[in-house]
Amino acid sequence: MRLSADWFCRRWESWIVLSAIALAPIPALAQAITPEQVTAALSKLEQQAEAVIADGGVPALAIGVVHDDEVVYLKGFGLREKGKPETVDADTVFQIASLSKPVSSTVVAALVSEGLVFWDSKIVDLDPAFRLADPYPTAELTIRDLFAHRSGLPGTAGDDLEEIGYDRAEILRRLRFVAPSSSFRAGYSYSNFGLTEGAVAAAKATGKSWEDVAEDKLYRPLGMTSTSSRHADFLKQANRASLHVRVDGAWAAKVERQPDAQAPAGGISSTVRDLAQWVRLELGNGVFGGKTLIAADALAQTHVPLMTRGKNPVTGGASFYGLGWNVEFGRHGLSWGHAGAFSIGARSLVTLFPEQKLGIVILVNAFPTGVPEGLSDSFADLVFDGRVDTDWVKAWNTVFEGLFGPAVAAAKATYAAPPSPATPALPSDAYAGRYSNDFIGDAVVSGTENGLVLQVGPDGARSYPLTHFDRDLFLAFTSPEMPDMPSAVRFAIGPDGKASAVTIEALDDNQLGTLSRAAR
Repeated sequence: MRLSADWFCRRWESWIVLSAIALAPIPALAQAITPEQVTAALSKLEQQAEAVIADGGVPALAIGVVHDDEVVYLKGFGLREKGKPETVDADTVFQIASLSKPVSSTVVAALVSEGLVFWDSKIVDLDPAFRLADPYPTAELTIRDLFAHRSGLPGTAGDDLEEIGYDRAEILRRLRFVAPSSSFRAGYSYSNFGLTEGAVAAAKATGKSWEDVAEDKLYRPLGMTSTSSRHADFLKQANRASLHVRVDGAWAAKVERQPDAQAPAGGISSTVRDLAQWVRLELGNGVFGGKTLIAADALAQTHVPLMTRGKNPVTGGASFYGLGWNVEFGRHGLSWGHAGAFSIGARSLVTLFPEQKLGIVILVNAFPTGVPEGLSDSFADLVFDGRVDTDWVKAWNTVFEGLFGPAVAAAKATYAAPPSPATPALPSDAYAGRYSNDFIGDAVVSGTENGLVLQVGPDGARSYPLTHFDRDLFLAFTSPEMPDMPSAVRFAIGPDGKASAVTIEALDDNQLGTLSRAAR
């Protein structure tokens, strides 16, 4: 099994509900809430956030709340980086991971509002070079299909190429080699690079880059001065949060994440102050500061439920996906939401109750944790019911532990010890050489004085020493956030006694991880 940052986040974001609102039939009438209810809830929410930090639940978090077009709460808690004194505030910049998707959906809605594109504009007209594996979907594919994750692209498609160093243009070009996981428009498969193509294609109508379009159409008009779709801008921010994972039970900032290749789907960095302005725009149906910035009908299409998404792991209720948004009907009525996660250290969540003009954004600099969902659920209960009867943080942390813990343990156990006795490997020159396929490109196996080394990616961007396990099976340690997590590298030996092919498990999610020996 391939376990990586992308595996974790796809599994979380694809298989379970992310906005953390328990589901039940929608009430006949929306429940009204008062400013006093929100104020009382915020006081208790702040106590919960402080308790999470004090208990070591996460190194830091930031919260923003909007009600009736007013930003009623902005506050940060904890440390930007564990072991350093700088604290988080409302202006600390976080990497928001897949919370980027609904933000990017709003950017495209702005283009639709201006008539530059339509949600049903065909990709072949906007970006003629883009191809799926089959001709019919290629000819019919629209922006709507890609933002609803119904193109047929497998959820993992392209994430593996990003991990080994390919840039956005090359990843999108190589998606044509990936077989569909479902019939066109028949299945939901959460795809980072599918949505990225939808956004990039829409931006082409302007003649500008996606990054410039996002700034022109959303960030600058809303005064989101600390928000960017470029990682370089995040690194320029002095007040920024580091990513954290648990090492021997303690939070540690170990790895950086450069998500430019999938910027529309996961590469935005922002603050709760900035995101609160975006929440105002969403809850205002495109009106901001008394002016219509996005036509209501263009924005409303993003919140229409199009695809069913499975069940909430806490309540078992059903959830739907719109255009970059989760759409749900829960015990507190209609909600729109989305979450994000980098398993190398980021969590994020937005939950909006449009009928009550209420929204909350929570940013966290750690993974794994269910803190954003837990706090959001608690806040909703406090506002609507005046009390919290369930420890939602504990409940959601349990979900994370149950989802990822056993899978990690199983993967480690598979290669915990070689067979006894293990069959010796062939001489190094039996495996050394260049291997290739259309999707992965080249992989070079070299013999060194310390053993075999595998290089993959453009110009051998990623290099992994191979540890012998049994005969023609070697192990590579490819995960930066889990350096003790092995994955298999298997050689197939031809009649000449040399390897004719190699299968790299970490790149084999879509059965494209087998590369044939290239002719000299």
